[in-house]
Amino acid sequence: MAQFRSLEHALKHFFGYDTFRPGQRQIVEQALQNQDLLVVMPTGGGKSLCFQLPALLKPGLTVVVSPLIALMQDQVEALQDNGIGATFLNSSISWAQVRSREEAILAGRVKLLYVAPERLLGEKFLPFLDLVKHQIGISRLAIDEAHCVSEWGHDFRPEYRQLQQLRQRYPNVPTIALTATATSRVREDISQQLALRQPTIHIASFNRPNLYYEVRPKHKQSYSELLQQIRTTDGSGIIYCLSRKKVDELAFRLKQDGVKVLPYHAGLSDEERSSNQTRFLRDDVQIMVATIAFGMGINKPDVRFVIHYDLPRNIESYYQEAGRSGRDGEPARCTIFFNYGDIKTIEFLIDQKSDEQEQRIARQQLRRVIDYAEGTDCRRTIQLSYFGERFAGNCGNCDNCCHPKPQEDWTIEAQKFLSCVARCKERFGINYIIDVLRGAKNQKIAQNGHQELSTYGIGKDKSADEWKMLARSLLHQNLVEQTADGYSVLKLNDLSWQILRRQREVYLAVPAQQTPTLEYRDRAEAEVEMLLQRLRSLRKQLADSQGVAPYVVFADSTLKLMAQQRPQTLSEFGKISGVGDYKLAQYGDIFLREIQGYCQEHGLTAQPAVKNKSITPQPTYTQLNTLELYRQGFTVEEIAEKRNVRVTTIVNHLCELIEINQLVDITQMVSPERQLHILEAIKAVGADVLKPIYTHLGEQISYEEIKLVRSWWRQQNRR
Repeated sequence: MAQFRSLEHALKHFFGYDTFRPGQRQIVEQALQNQDLLVVMPTGGGKSLCFQLPALLKPGLTVVVSPLIALMQDQVEALQDNGIGATFLNSSISWAQVRSREEAILAGRVKLLYVAPERLLGEKFLPFLDLVKHQIGISRLAIDEAHCVSEWGHDFRPEYRQLQQLRQRYPNVPTIALTATATSRVREDISQQLALRQPTIHIASFNRPNLYYEVRPKHKQSYSELLQQIRTTDGSGIIYCLSRKKVDELAFRLKQDGVKVLPYHAGLSDEERSSNQTRFLRDDVQIMVATIAFGMGINKPDVRFVIHYDLPRNIESYYQEAGRSGRDGEPARCTIFFNYGDIKTIEFLIDQKSDEQEQRIARQQLRRVIDYAEGTDCRRTIQLSYFGERFAGNCGNCDNCCHPKPQEDWTIEAQKFLSCVARCKERFGINYIIDVLRGAKNQKIAQNGHQELSTYGIGKDKSADEWKMLARSLLHQNLVEQTADGYSVLKLNDLSWQILRRQREVYLAVPAQQTPTLEYRDRAEAEVEMLLQRLRSLRKQLADSQGVAPYVVFADSTLKLMAQQRPQTLSEFGKISGVGDYKLAQYGDIFLREIQGYCQEHGLTAQPAVKNKSITPQPTYTQLNTLELYRQGFTVEEIAEKRNVRVTTIVNHLCELIEINQLVDITQMVSPERQLHILEAIKAVGADVLKPIYTHLGEQISYEEIKLVRSWWRQQNRR
């Protein structure tokens, strides 16, 4: 750290970013203090930086355990393009390359080594690692995709269990385990299996505010909807199917309709899969149609949509697969096409499992996916509750929130349902409770004597599907709980008893037909878009000449900032987020010439013209993070503390959000009386400069309050 003024200085130097994402700074600080860490951070949240930056600031080698060759190659290419010493050792390279890379490691020219668990624990590799430790030192072990160590995770890999040997061999080397998805049970398993010592556990919010979630019915017109989405979306996409046959059929059909598309599944040769993946990463094709065999090793940040053309098998897999979109923080869409035929297909696949416990867990996971697909509550509320995270709902970025359904009072029905759970001694699941409520005459009810209960048959006026809809909504809203040990048994909680005591009401959303929305672009936006396409073309040429993916040169989000800000000097170019010192030296002149040439051709100034007032810009990643915390009820001061920034920065975020029509209620921060005084001052002295407003108010009202009210006033006067 001696050569850097701060961690932020080091971050900008190596990676080009001015600020850390939420949670990153604290993790980096603790990693530098040699603590064992377990980091649960969503896809696109910046997990890799949590071990990469400490690796560059500490002496010795950081060994990164990674399960897929593609994942290693992807991260190593990105690091090398930032001028960072990184390499990988796997089966894809020759013996001579292995020797050359080992020599570079022992010479201290490599800071991060990526390796698969199978090689890491091999007889030949461990002695080499001993030599590394003796000569240059091992600063840390980083276990990526750590959920693979747990049989309760969605991608269990037995070889990960053996990684505990590393702790026994190198007891003083700190370990960081990282994953994008882990329930509390999986987190416990990871800590135990990797022998983490009193690990500090960081659980970032699983919420990805930039992703739009939707579920559409799958019918005869679904292919046309799919094709329409591909043709109207500017960017890459991934389409997931359950079977190889469906992948091949869909890829062939899309190709016939003029889409640049490739298939990916286990039935293809290793060479063909690798080639297809590389072509997708390098933007040679727009769409990848794949089974779940594809995606874990993909770090492509500019995927604009992920479509599940068949129902996913479980929530964790869906969260991971859908999370391949929007890793750059820009808006992206996640769509499931759902029909009940998919359930039969997944049940058939579950029946092929030989272990009864695995079957039971898989069926329970399938039920949760069906709950999600059929759910009428906020999609984020449903997703996040699965991971034990509470979300207030009304996210404003899913189909159920953007196209709200009429609410009906189902309090009496909820009382009947919960009363039945209580009278059945909290020992049964949803289907059994519904059978009792609807007065079913089956052997199990007779054996238990539950036909004698007062709740038996009191729910005949509702169909089984209606009762299931209520049950799912109660679960999503945490108004009742369900065990997660393979047996889905309903349990009452404090909120359940509030309903039973008539202290809480329950409302249920009724499905309604959706109406598509149209987008509009003005001239200024068109100019930005045209320059962006020029910059993408230049990026593609540079990437092809280097044999890397385009996003390794610059992320899409960085190109957009270039197109919006139109820098004219190297100094201005270096201030753009995503441009570090190495990339400034490597690419600055090339991109500046392209931007300057475009501006001259079109007679443009450096900064774009003010956008047409009818256009609503999209919030940035950092603004969305502030908005999410604000909607959760945190104060400005609390948000600033959580995000490790100044209060004025958060106020600026909220002001910017207000001006682009995001729902921010300033009354929570500025009293109505003070709002009136500020509005009167604006009317008297104008809104262009803050100081005259502050002076007119006798310096009795803070600049932060004035800025918030001024933003509201501006937004109102644009209408």
